[in-house]
Amino acid sequence: MRLRVARHTTSLEQIISFYQDVLGFRQLGSFQDHSHYDGVFLGLPGENWHLEFTVSDEPPKHQPDEDDLLVLYPETKEVFAKMLQKARRAGTPEVKAKNPYWNEHGITLLDPDGFRLVLVMVI
Repeated sequence: MRLRVARHTTSLEQIISFYQDVLGFRQLGSFQDHSHYDGVFLGLPGENWHLEFTVSDEPPKHQPDEDDLLVLYPETKEVFAKMLQKARRAGTPEVKAKNPYWNEHGITLLDPDGFRLVLVMVI
């Protein structure tokens, strides 16, 4: 089984920069003017998942919620530290998680659309 998480945005360039430059994802593909949508696929080569971000003339009608989380488990402490260092250098906002579990086990960041992403510390 493969997993694709798709989300509409008005900030496609900022989203691409955040997920590539801060989190180290790669652009796996893209499309333009597909039924009035432009989009990009971001993930890690060889994995069975990726994120899709799209933009169109219509803005998104969603808003982030404190419990809407994308949770990432970096493979090593070094990868976790590198991702966190890049996020901080880029000025990525860090917030307290609503669920205290995530505060104990990770760092919660806001992506350019204000959605929460948790980096879980590897033990």
